[in-house]
Amino acid sequence: MSKNVIEVKNLEKYFEISTGFFGRNKGIVKAVDDISFNIPLGESLGLVGQSGCGKTTTARSLCLLDPKTKGEVKFYNTDTKKMDSIDDLDEEELKKFRRNIQMIFQDPYESLNPRWTIKDIILEPLNIHNIGNLSDREEAVQEILTTVGLTPPENYMPRYPHELSGGQRQRVSIARTLIMKPKFVVCDEPTSMLDVSIRISIMDLMLTLAKDLEVSYLYITHDLAVARYMCNRIAVMFNGKIVEIAETEELLKNPVHPYTKRLISSIPIPDPKYKRQEYKLDFEELDEIIKNNPNKSMVDIGKEHFVATHDVKGILY
Repeated sequence: MSKNVIEVKNLEKYFEISTGFFGRNKGIVKAVDDISFNIPLGESLGLVGQSGCGKTTTARSLCLLDPKTKGEVKFYNTDTKKMDSIDDLDEEELKKFRRNIQMIFQDPYESLNPRWTIKDIILEPLNIHNIGNLSDREEAVQEILTTVGLTPPENYMPRYPHELSGGQRQRVSIARTLIMKPKFVVCDEPTSMLDVSIRISIMDLMLTLAKDLEVSYLYITHDLAVARYMCNRIAVMFNGKIVEIAETEELLKNPVHPYTKRLISSIPIPDPKYKRQEYKLDFEELDEIIKNNPNKSMVDIGKEHFVATHDVKGILY
């Protein structure tokens, strides 16, 4: 049985909102509502769902960019070979945790400092963590630029983000992420703002790097076709909850939850002669699972295919 790089249990993230005149009425929005999943070392999990379902909030909570409200997150400690809770880390351990978990953002232009050269952008994490001397750091920058296909690196290091194409900027973002040699990378729709030809080259690059560097991904997307290409498993998120999770081909061939069926039915097929498999919005199969498992929030229906048992009839239409 392979070790997990990250284990998430009962994660919740709530935001307080104000309503009514002058914001007198207070309430909460459950952006992430009691979700759990594991990602084994060297594997990738796709987190899919419509915009606003909680995917990015989940990512930001795992990277400690937004503090979680409740739940437990454990990360694989490469020194002790054990799973450590991020809540128990001291300042020095937390700094090491941040080295091992990195994030690639959706918009490469907004995530790169426009006043800095490419060299300075990629050097920044090495400087923050005081890794190597200046000569070692500059050599590392050249090596990682070569790895992500920006060659010769000397041509790119003095440039600024606005002087690069969208695909080149995303390669710089990937280089900045991987120069820390992390074990886990959160990818927040990293190809959604790129055109199709560049998108596939970036995805191929990420798959190659994941294999060569033994990196695990949490790949966030609203596109099931992209998740199928990139990920070993897929978790479907709806209204702040994970409603179904399984091996990629198992989930796409045998969807159970009505929302998963709706997502699969919406996948565009470029060939007009090919008839897409369509699913009717019915709840019979889910109702039967709920009836037979009254005290479980997620049920394994076989082949590690898990389906949520909460009722969605009132919010899924």
